[in-house]
Amino acid sequence: MADLTPEMVQRGRGPSSQEVAKRRGIARDMRSARERLTSTSGLERAFDHELLRLYAQYRAGAGLPLLVLALALAAASLMWLRPSVAALGCVAACGTLLVTAWLCHRFLRQPPETLSLVRWRRIFIAAEFGQSFAWAMLLLAGAPDARTFALFGLVILAAVTTMLAATVPIAAVSGLIPLMLAALSLLLHSRDMDTVLLVVMTVCSQLFFAGLARRLYDSAVGTLQSRAEKDAIFAELEQAKANSDEARRRAEEANLAKSRFLATMSHELRTPLNAILGFSEVMKNEVFGVHTAPAYKEYANDIHDSGMHLLTLINEILDLSRIEAGRYDLTEEAMQLAHTVEECRHMMALRARSKGQTFSSFVDETLPRLWADERAVRQIVLNLLSNSVKFTPPGGEIVIKVGWTASGGQYVSVKDSGPGIPEDELGTVMSSFGRGSLAIKTAEQGSGLGLPIVKGLVDLHGGHFQLKSKPREGTEVIVTFPASRGMDALPAVDLSPPAAEPAPVRKARARAA
Repeated sequence: MADLTPEMVQRGRGPSSQEVAKRRGIARDMRSARERLTSTSGLERAFDHELLRLYAQYRAGAGLPLLVLALALAAASLMWLRPSVAALGCVAACGTLLVTAWLCHRFLRQPPETLSLVRWRRIFIAAEFGQSFAWAMLLLAGAPDARTFALFGLVILAAVTTMLAATVPIAAVSGLIPLMLAALSLLLHSRDMDTVLLVVMTVCSQLFFAGLARRLYDSAVGTLQSRAEKDAIFAELEQAKANSDEARRRAEEANLAKSRFLATMSHELRTPLNAILGFSEVMKNEVFGVHTAPAYKEYANDIHDSGMHLLTLINEILDLSRIEAGRYDLTEEAMQLAHTVEECRHMMALRARSKGQTFSSFVDETLPRLWADERAVRQIVLNLLSNSVKFTPPGGEIVIKVGWTASGGQYVSVKDSGPGIPEDELGTVMSSFGRGSLAIKTAEQGSGLGLPIVKGLVDLHGGHFQLKSKPREGTEVIVTFPASRGMDALPAVDLSPPAAEPAPVRKARARAA
């Protein structure tokens, strides 16, 4: 049979989060490349639509100011044109402006899914060309008499056209061509040096505006790409959050189901285990007579010890499962923490004495009573002392401290002189069924549930659990109970009957009543 490798285990679990993210990125890149191949501008369809939408918004918003500009140019041209000619040019310019604004509003009202971007791009190119052609005719009508004014107007219109149509570069070029040809046509009327210089300056300025429009287009595309990347990141974060919430919900359900299962199985296992312990104890004590073979007594003793170990393990699993499931009910009462710790130390003294270990106790006798579950507190202290006795070498010392905290609470500290726990194993020993390397090497019996149970019981009391350990320096565990559980400063209740009042006082009170 082939060995099970980590790769096989990972394949059984499914793709990792890194693989999922990589696949999602590849799919996004492929979709983007496919949209670029089907696009006429080399961009994604969403970008094409957004650029056209920006063009339509700019043109629709600039309709009224451009109408005012057309009226102003027509009024200024009355100085050298007949009113009919100026009016005709103004009507042509205003008409193209209104048509372009109407087209832009129509584009903005239609749903993006039903739009033909290629068709609308052609419509906008034609509208831009017609609008610039109408402007050029208005300015050229009086060009022989007002070349400077015409060139000045052509420069202004070139700036306005290229800036408004910057998001559609082809439309910007289409609107610039009539204006540039109009400027060059002035050379047909006069070729003196002043005219040539003005025309060259006008054409150069128009080319400059064309280059500036290209820069604005690149900036708009960059902004759209940044926005798309940001939206993609937000979408991935939302998806990751949703996946995390779902995974957490499933983990909580699985943990609750596990805790319920362990609690049920622990109860089911106790019944046959009690029978095993009872009969093995009868056989061990030879209640019904001496065994014919001495080995049977040893076997019965081993069965009884193994059963006790299994019963302890089941009790620990049951306690931990009840704590994790939130079903561990505290039976709180007034108790003396120092007395409970002393009882636990006495219970563990025999085991410590068999290994040549000594206890050193430092207990503050002024501690008031503590409002807590005495059984849970006893289990906390017994688990801590059991771990210390288990991992402290023969002849070692275990120091027990009970006293006040800085905030007015009470604490229990158990420190041993054992080999300590490496820093990278602190998380392991605090996890359920986690055992450090020392416990594995020394083959010490234990389920790895002692410290998790202690921490769970401390948390139920609203306390704090702290584990300090370094290799070759020993281990110290500090359990702190909050000051709110202390029972000091409570006045005594006076249960004696009130003293009898003198007769004159009683008479005066009766008259007042």
